[in-house]
Amino acid sequence: MKPVKKTKAEEPELEPLCCCEYIDRNGEKNHVAACLCDCQDLDEGCDRWITCKSVQPETCEKIMDTISDRLRIPWLRGAKKVNISILPPLFLLPVFLRVASWHFLLGVVVLTSLPVLALWYYYLTHRRKEQTLFFLSLGLFSLGYMYYVFLQEVVPKGRVGPTRLALLTCGLLLILYALYRAKKNPGYLRNPAHNDRALSGSQVECLNRKGPEKPKGFPSADLSGGLNNRAPKDETKDSPRTSAGSPAKGKDDWCAKCQLVRPARAWHCRICGICVKRMDHHCVCCVGESNHQAFILALLVFLLTSVYGITLTLDTICTDRSVFTALFYCPGVYANYSSALCFTCVWYSVIITGSMAYIFLIQLINISYNVTEREVQQALRQKTGRRLLCGLIVDTGQYNRGFLRNWHQFSTLGVHPFHHPAEDIV
Repeated sequence: MKPVKKTKAEEPELEPLCCCEYIDRNGEKNHVAACLCDCQDLDEGCDRWITCKSVQPETCEKIMDTISDRLRIPWLRGAKKVNISILPPLFLLPVFLRVASWHFLLGVVVLTSLPVLALWYYYLTHRRKEQTLFFLSLGLFSLGYMYYVFLQEVVPKGRVGPTRLALLTCGLLLILYALYRAKKNPGYLRNPAHNDRALSGSQVECLNRKGPEKPKGFPSADLSGGLNNRAPKDETKDSPRTSAGSPAKGKDDWCAKCQLVRPARAWHCRICGICVKRMDHHCVCCVGESNHQAFILALLVFLLTSVYGITLTLDTICTDRSVFTALFYCPGVYANYSSALCFTCVWYSVIITGSMAYIFLIQLINISYNVTEREVQQALRQKTGRRLLCGLIVDTGQYNRGFLRNWHQFSTLGVHPFHHPAEDIV
């Protein structure tokens, strides 16, 4: 008799998940109703906090990891995970603005502390090189909440007609469309190991999770976005300029993390974990060759719409004064809660608009000199750029071909490859 071949034991099929079940970070099936069960780290942290003892940083990280893993909403075929970084703006922004509208001094304290808290969170997340949806959530919710206050408090006063309201609404929709375009692929470099397939969003997330560990050092950051600052010593240690099998081009270099040869002006974004063509900076998204124009368009439309909304609001709550005068002197604005809330939202919008206007001005200057924000930061560290107007303008001189040619190149980004003159090639 012939021996019977043993077949491999078939793996049991996983049972389908109901809307309230999910697979946790340990690979086990869990239920959203058990979100507060069996959390030893949280119990230990609460006990130490009640007894006035210090909580170890490792314990805090474990608690945050547990909370982010268990924070889910019921969904078809399993509960979906909610990114915890999108929640603070949804709750804190309305509370802070309404508290600030109670009194003038409270408004000064709150509106001063909000940018400080945002900058603190910015440096905290970028120092750890973490991806966060906090600033995207803050921006989108700020737009939505300002529009809601405008509809609820300003429009009923009767000074804003249907035409003005429609124009403001169209501006808001254009902002959302430009942001959608800016969030698209910034120009990720294809990895030859992936058979020249374009990187999708899931592949990017996979690379971020499974990629090599990132170094813990973080040289610096700027206000316009978490830049991929790379010092010369880092290039010699982690990213050698030449490698076996790489093309012999002086301006090309090898990325040890992505395992590919990147062209000139391409950089490795430490937040996204991928190399980007002509990378400018990373803020709510990575800005590169393919979405830089959409980013500039989003800034421009936002500035125009925000200034128009501020003008309409001040013209409604301070009818007998000009817009600039009403911004600093509007007597009786705190007489009722409605006008006080509108005035507080106006000043919040002014702070955000001023910050965006500064970023927009820097972007226009960089485009005029054909330099990216990443190259500006590198030139400042290495002291190789020419600084003008107290450092507002930094000209590296490497790619500057004149105002008109620089703007022509920017207008054709992602459409036609730009060939540099012979003097750019070593």
